[in-house]
Amino acid sequence: MKIKCALLSFFLLSHSLFSKAQVDSTGLDNVFGKKGTVQGMVYRITYPRADLKVKINEFSVSPGLALTSWIGILFMGSESMMMGDLVLQDTEEAVAVSKLVSAGLSITAIHNHLTNEKPAIKYIHFSGSGDPLKLAASIKSVLAITGTPLTAPGAQQTMASTDWSKVEAILGKTGKHNGIILSYSFPRKEKLMESGMEMPPSIGMTTGINFQMDGYNAGITGDFVLLANEVNPVVKALTENGITVTAIHNHMLYDDPRLFMMHFWAVGNPEKLAAGLKAALEKTNSKM
Repeated sequence: MKIKCALLSFFLLSHSLFSKAQVDSTGLDNVFGKKGTVQGMVYRITYPRADLKVKINEFSVSPGLALTSWIGILFMGSESMMMGDLVLQDTEEAVAVSKLVSAGLSITAIHNHLTNEKPAIKYIHFSGSGDPLKLAASIKSVLAITGTPLTAPGAQQTMASTDWSKVEAILGKTGKHNGIILSYSFPRKEKLMESGMEMPPSIGMTTGINFQMDGYNAGITGDFVLLANEVNPVVKALTENGITVTAIHNHMLYDDPRLFMMHFWAVGNPEKLAAGLKAALEKTNSKM
């Protein structure tokens, strides 16, 4: 309880300095070794696991679909809060946990997002607070002991764009296009808090949905951000539409309201899957 109260006091104090903060993206880019993005007061950087060849049955999972580690740093005056998600092989989990602990970072969840994938993949969620450059160096040291590629990939062959217009019509808005990948973020309408600090959507507080085209079918995965009373209605909507719920769990420790993350998987006709996802989204208090 004392730790939680201390965290709450820290974040409330930092919040009073929020308007004075500036995102030092150059310094963070130097630590991480490549460029991140800035949205509001959030710096975000990703590390796709392009080194992994993961399959679920005959479907090859691309890094952009479900295999990208991400780090978000929320600037709050002279201090910052960091959170994110590491994508690891089972064989990397133990050493990564040990390194997170020795680096002074907190582990908030360890679990699966997929099922029946080969090789097996685990996802470690973490958090930390303090000087942003020191936080960046700490999590970079964790990434460095895994097989995660640390530098930006070289020039890649451009993939032909997929026509997602029918899927977008069903979901009611344009997604983010990246070759054979279509990505969506649906923020919630509530104010979401962690340790007394408001968490903006850009630091991972949105329902994320990804499509990957494979021939005439699409693979879908992601996670719904849910209140307790939404969990089973969403399970029902997904299941009735042929979408498998792969995990239900938490990503944070001191969130308010208490949030549950629901991961899912399916391969099939993209428009049919989009209709199932839309039915599930309608059971949530999301901005659509």
